Amino acid sequence: MSEKQSHNHNHQRTGNIKFAFFLNLIFTIVEIIGGLWTNSVAILSDALHDLGDSLALGIAWYLQKYSGKNSDYKFSFGYARFSLLGALINSTILIIGSIIILTQAIPRIFYPQDVYPQGMFLFAIFGILINGLAVIKLSHGSSLNERVVSWHLLEDVLGWVVVLIGSIILMFVEISWIDPAMSILITLYVLYNVFKNLKETMNIFLEGVPKNISIKKIEADIQKKTNVISAYHTHIWSLDGEKNLLSLHIIVSDSSTREDIIDMKNKIREIMKENGIDHVTIEVDFKSESFEY
Repeated sequence: MSEKQSHNHNHQRTGNIKFAFFLNLIFTIVEIIGGLWTNSVAILSDALHDLGDSLALGIAWYLQKYSGKNSDYKFSFGYARFSLLGALINSTILIIGSIIILTQAIPRIFYPQDVYPQGMFLFAIFGILINGLAVIKLSHGSSLNERVVSWHLLEDVLGWVVVLIGSIILMFVEISWIDPAMSILITLYVLYNVFKNLKETMNIFLEGVPKNISIKKIEADIQKKTNVISAYHTHIWSLDGEKNLLSLHIIVSDSSTREDIIDMKNKIREIMKENGIDHVTIEVDFKSESFEY
């Protein structure tokens, strides 16, 4: 991808998150008013969740924009990992918000309060439409930052579907504990997906091998498709869940010429490109050299 294409791609990502931020912030304000009006802890819980989302979206928006900066002497690999930082902050905010929600919802199971189901129904319809629009906007995002944000918004849609079903039930049957029960279910589902995304985020921060790449397969492909005797000390990591990097040593025959080595390196780069690895560093060792591997 050229520098211009990369800039345009990041600009589109930033625009998507900016759109989701303002949409979510406006809806959060309306949602808080609606939660107080209907006395629904499920709506207020989701409002708190959305308030955290709005803060996280604002941070994600800024960091996604910042991540598009080119490499310099301060960050030689560029600023792509700042987008990942947005995903980490986003997940942390959701975990804290979810814990607060649970502390408010669980007591209401035992000490339920009356709610206004007709108002809950109207807000649920509104919530599905607003959050659904934001999900569609971010559905084609490829960065982990966009995916985490998209997951948050999709969880909001599913949460509002639960509120919609609950409000319909409450219109016909007086089950006072159903509102806090819905709040707890929504929150637990949010936490499940947050921890799943957080696991992927931390794997990248800790420079783990990307889950869709196998070092053994990479080394086997190199030995099979090139004249390399052996590949070793292979390290693969990711900057942000998309930009993957590799460094490795290759052992070549003592009789290998300059042209042979250039050809082997070019073939290795082609193999890496097929495996989604953008940046490749190759150190060449001759068979007669003294080294451990």
